[in-house]
Amino acid sequence: MNITNPNSQHTHHDDHHHEEDKKNLFGFWLYIMTDCILFAMIFAAYIVLHKNTFGGASAHELFSMPFVLTETMILLTSSFTYGLVMLSAHKNQTKMVLLWLFITFILGVVFIGMEIHEFTNLYNEGHGWDKSAFLSSFFTLVGTHGLHVTSGLIWMCALMGQVMVHGITKKTINKLACLSLFWHFLDIVWIFVFTIVYLMGAI
Repeated sequence: MNITNPNSQHTHHDDHHHEEDKKNLFGFWLYIMTDCILFAMIFAAYIVLHKNTFGGASAHELFSMPFVLTETMILLTSSFTYGLVMLSAHKNQTKMVLLWLFITFILGVVFIGMEIHEFTNLYNEGHGWDKSAFLSSFFTLVGTHGLHVTSGLIWMCALMGQVMVHGITKKTINKLACLSLFWHFLDIVWIFVFTIVYLMGAI
């Protein structure tokens, strides 16, 4: 007579989920790598084209460094608050996870609002994306980053809903960890944007 060991079944179940989690994380890292290639190509295009103003305004004339510095500090602060999300998640503090997620979300929304404000002002002043190769590459680079941040905010909303419904589980922690990788990646990309586009443009 065969007797199934329930502990053996439980171990097999845990191993299966562990393997699945590792595959999901590996797949997400692959996605991050493809995003790195995407941004590298757009950065390369900007570096080649940024002096092609066709007689129009250059980066030095268009960008306000205090405004961009404020924008940068807001995004970097959101990276810190997301770190507190993960610390709270590992301590199984559901309310704190939701609080820090909400604060991170608000900071992200403010960042996107400032970016839209900058784009709107440039367009209204006659510096649209179609006016020069420099402006085309600028709007493409900064706009692509902004679209990624917007995607992260939508993802963040979905995770807040899952945490409210299911609480802190191994599955929600893994999802929070993937978003953490994505969010910190966007902060690193923005540091390059700030340095190459705004800071070097102001010199």
